[in-house]
Amino acid sequence: MQLSEEENKQYLANSTLWLMAIGAGLVVANNYYNQPLLGMIAKEFGESEAATSKVAMFTQIGYAVGLLLIIPLADMFRRKRIILIDFIFIIISLLVFAVSQSLAVMIAASFFIGLTSVVPQIFVPIAAQLSKPEDKGRNVGIVMSGLLIGILASRVFSGLVGDWLGWREVFFIACGFMVILAILIAWLLPDMMPTFGGTYKQLMSSILRYTKDIPALRLASLRGALGFGSFSMFWTALTFRLEQAPFFQGSDVAGSLGLVGIAGALAASYTGYMAGKINKNTLISIGCILMFVAWAIFGFSGNTYLGLIIGILLIDMGLQGMHVTNQTIVFSSHPEASNRLNTVYMFSYFVGGSMGTFIGGYAWEYFGWNGVVVTGGSLIVLCLLIHLLLSNKQRYHS
Repeated sequence: MQLSEEENKQYLANSTLWLMAIGAGLVVANNYYNQPLLGMIAKEFGESEAATSKVAMFTQIGYAVGLLLIIPLADMFRRKRIILIDFIFIIISLLVFAVSQSLAVMIAASFFIGLTSVVPQIFVPIAAQLSKPEDKGRNVGIVMSGLLIGILASRVFSGLVGDWLGWREVFFIACGFMVILAILIAWLLPDMMPTFGGTYKQLMSSILRYTKDIPALRLASLRGALGFGSFSMFWTALTFRLEQAPFFQGSDVAGSLGLVGIAGALAASYTGYMAGKINKNTLISIGCILMFVAWAIFGFSGNTYLGLIIGILLIDMGLQGMHVTNQTIVFSSHPEASNRLNTVYMFSYFVGGSMGTFIGGYAWEYFGWNGVVVTGGSLIVLCLLIHLLLSNKQRYHS
């Protein structure tokens, strides 16, 4: 179904909203299946934990590159066409990962899984663009909740299936999910017309212009990078932590702890609603504080399941609250450039995540759990300080 430019102004149908929410979760899950399986992969290939953590790192780097190079095209071409072409390459990348016989091939496949699994970041601007002004935060929050539940449920799924069937089977099953989702999107998703009529060079130049001209976008991007970097450190190190005393657990337990974080993801839709009613700077400060408290709990009680569970709840609630509020700020102006604005924010977000994964892997190897806790907590303190120093200078649209 094609929509004219005028029809694009109609408000978002619930069926479209929920398709995007579910689809966002299923696609973004491709980036996170590997995390509970890192210990299993390291043993099979005879590699160190730090070397194997590069699988997760290159997935996030690929995602950042995809955000930079692919997502802006959704302002230039019909979004549905971009999405369906992208699905072909998602499926190929997942298959290559599933049949990898060396860490080098797996790392390359991981990069392309991340590069192509950027579809959710086309869904989020659609939700913002087609929403009533008073529903924008709520609808962005619903799609983000789907995306975030996908991140966390992916760890549960891959941990359990990996322990039961093997890590390769996780990625074969993921291919099947993508085939089914591509069919549903081809059938149900509206085909929105492009909003940019220039060349690709002009399109990319406009990204630099928006970044330069919108201070709130730069600040949101920096907060997102630091917050997600801190979050990624925890999830990268958790698998290795659980393999040691006093836990001695495998991928199934590491993945199952992702269920705890789903409560934090569900809070994202409520945060989107509150973003229209409570000062956004206050919401972000609360998110940073929750994440810092989580790291303190990991430091003092990280050798108990109760400590891990409480910390996971808080770190997920803090990050998702900050993330949804950041995106509400990013989408509050220039709706015609929503994909390009989202490119700037999400590129920064996943560069931060990849660096957090990289640093976290080495912090674990050289300093153990305490090194990860200190490093992750320091990042979120830096995020809060930057926010408090610069946020009062910003003025946000409603």
